[in-house]
Amino acid sequence: MTTRILIADDHAIVREGLRRILAADPTFVVAGEAGDGNEVMAAVRAGGFEVLLLDLSMPGRSGIELLKRVKEERAGLSVLVLSMHAEQQYAVRSIRAGASGYLTKDTAATQLIAAIRKVASGGLFITPAVAEALALGLQSPDGELPHKRLTDREFEIFLMLVNGESVTRIAERLSLSVKTASTHKTHILEKMKLGSIAELVRYALTHSLLDSQT
Repeated sequence: MTTRILIADDHAIVREGLRRILAADPTFVVAGEAGDGNEVMAAVRAGGFEVLLLDLSMPGRSGIELLKRVKEERAGLSVLVLSMHAEQQYAVRSIRAGASGYLTKDTAATQLIAAIRKVASGGLFITPAVAEALALGLQSPDGELPHKRLTDREFEIFLMLVNGESVTRIAERLSLSVKTASTHKTHILEKMKLGSIAELVRYALTHSLLDSQT
């Protein structure tokens, strides 16, 4: 049976690479591409595919917020997140928001194909580490680390802050006002009981939450 796939990533070279990988399997058909959140939502509303291969970091609406919008529009759509962010950053939040699987962009082509097949058949593709994190979250929500208490939007901004993004730049990337982005920053510091960006960075280092690319 043929599986139609939408590739959503803001980098043309990444989309081309994914298209080449998928072309090696005759049961896969690339139904289209999207380069930002608006294009993703337009494609989701138009339909014509069974699997969305979704990058979390795109211009405009992105991240967990975009994933939630996609699932609100088409609850039955299988979404496989393919992200530059390590599992400990976004995997659990993605699965809780409705993703059927989570892979990092350094994943081997064979594993990507296996993951698409799994989610296309209605299954869940997650690593043992993510499965354990999900189970622990269900068992002891009161014992969660401070960063896990942040909302999805706050966590997205937290990661940007600890990776050196200014409030102004964050506002631009997320299409927010500078005042709103600054308010989020204040709430993050309050929820985590930390007093500065430097303390946020130390926390992120301690818990392996910094992007390796930065």
